[in-house]
Amino acid sequence: MALSINTNFAALNAARNLQSSETSLVRAQQRLSSGLRINSARDDAAGLAISTRFTTQIRGLDQAVRNANDGISMLQVAEGALGSVTDAMQRIRELAVQAVNSSNSDSDRQALQSEVDQLRSEIDRVGSQTRFNGQNVFASASSSVLGDSDQLAVIDGLRSGWLSQSESLIQDYFGLTADGDGISIELTSFSDGASGTAARVTGTTGGGSGKLNNVTLQIDMADFTPPNLPDGGTEPFYNDRIIAHEMVHAVMYRSVNMASFVSAGNQQWFLEGSAELIHGADERVASSVGSLGVAGLAGIADDLDGAWGGSSDEYSAAFLAVRKLHDEIKAAGGEGIKDVMNYLTNNLNEGLDDAINSATKGSYTSADNFLNTAFDTANAQAYIQGLVDNGSLADSDTGAIGGANVDGGAVRTAQTVIANYATRNGADQLAGFAETWEDAEVSVVASNNKDFQLGANVGEVVGVDIGAMNAAALDLGDLSLLDAANQVISKMDRALDYISTQRANIGAQLNRFESTIANLQTSSENLTASRSRILDADFAKETATLVKAQILQQAGVAITAQANALPQSALALLQ
Repeated sequence: MALSINTNFAALNAARNLQSSETSLVRAQQRLSSGLRINSARDDAAGLAISTRFTTQIRGLDQAVRNANDGISMLQVAEGALGSVTDAMQRIRELAVQAVNSSNSDSDRQALQSEVDQLRSEIDRVGSQTRFNGQNVFASASSSVLGDSDQLAVIDGLRSGWLSQSESLIQDYFGLTADGDGISIELTSFSDGASGTAARVTGTTGGGSGKLNNVTLQIDMADFTPPNLPDGGTEPFYNDRIIAHEMVHAVMYRSVNMASFVSAGNQQWFLEGSAELIHGADERVASSVGSLGVAGLAGIADDLDGAWGGSSDEYSAAFLAVRKLHDEIKAAGGEGIKDVMNYLTNNLNEGLDDAINSATKGSYTSADNFLNTAFDTANAQAYIQGLVDNGSLADSDTGAIGGANVDGGAVRTAQTVIANYATRNGADQLAGFAETWEDAEVSVVASNNKDFQLGANVGEVVGVDIGAMNAAALDLGDLSLLDAANQVISKMDRALDYISTQRANIGAQLNRFESTIANLQTSSENLTASRSRILDADFAKETATLVKAQILQQAGVAITAQANALPQSALALLQ
């Protein structure tokens, strides 16, 4: 290289290398002082973009963890409230069990009722006032979320004596027991409006025994609303008596040859009269006498061997005919209608004519023979007039079989003819049938929906549903220990099942949130590690870089000084 003064290539080269080492030194010092490999976009543009996305995810996940913990706190508040509600309900049920006991007087039950009222109010308060961060925890509902209240009440009535007591009466007084076949109990499949057919039993023909299949008890809720437990309906024709009537048909469908009645064509009076006799029909007869007179009712009784029309007066006449037959059989030394039923049960190939002939020991050879001789117009009128004269149609006894007016037993009033307690528990009320129950309609779905953001991105939401918990929602509007303690027990069982389901749901959600937190924390930890590998400085490497840069800088300074001195050598040539 030529020796020149104007251009010092050596100095330029030394200066350039000195500047490069200085840049490396500054960058190493910056990384070591900040701990970051990327302090600006020029350090690693792609790495900066990637690490920024990681930071977004990490911070979002960390916030999601805090959100989940808030959700856990809210659910814990809800679960704690449900625990106190459960305790209150258990106490109400305990009081109801105590109230059922006959050792308690009305004043005792009133004292128990006072505590029940307070506990119900507390349940309502907890359900409506439990809050988390100023927000209601439970949903609110003005009607039952467990199902239609009227339908539930009817189910409670059926399960607290209407069915099992009816079956027991039919067994005791008629000697009839169903054969264990199924029966469907339906609340919504049939309706002809209020004041029509309140309930009915249906079945289909088939089978060699003449029994009916597919037995179904259908209740018209139009006639069973309001339920008015424990007896149901209105005095004196309570709903429990209607059920007893229909259960006579149901049991006969599965214990005797119903085909023989169908083929006879004119024996419906016996079926309906027997069903009336199980619970009594003196009030109906009194009404018929009041509207038709004794002679008018006797005329209808004389026509029972004709077509069955189904009027109330025909039911009265049929009841009187079966009651008269009951008296005639007892006069012949038998037990009454029970002898007819036993014959029908034990001789499925024979019909009512043979059963009456056997039970009356030949006094009446057939059903028509009985109607035309023992219960023609004159005899029916005399029989009815006798009931009017002795006052049995006006007293409190209903004229039910086994009662005071029919058999000289205890008075069986409209309220007591079907006892207000079950002989079996739960849904299995009938020993002679396998019941299939229609569930009460659920028209109210009350839920307090809370969404928790449990992820870093849009849409990563977990919903939490907490049901209603006030008295109306739990169908606790009427808890009377005075006359419906059995129904209170049923209500508590149903409400406790609902609350147990809610608590199980909350418990599952709590476990899910805890699992979510663990997953979020793991994801955040792994993303943080990934970001660290991109963003954080490697101190070992950067320290080595710093030492190298420092040495190069010192060397660069020395060489630059020497390069700057090179042009002075040109002066030596000028001397």
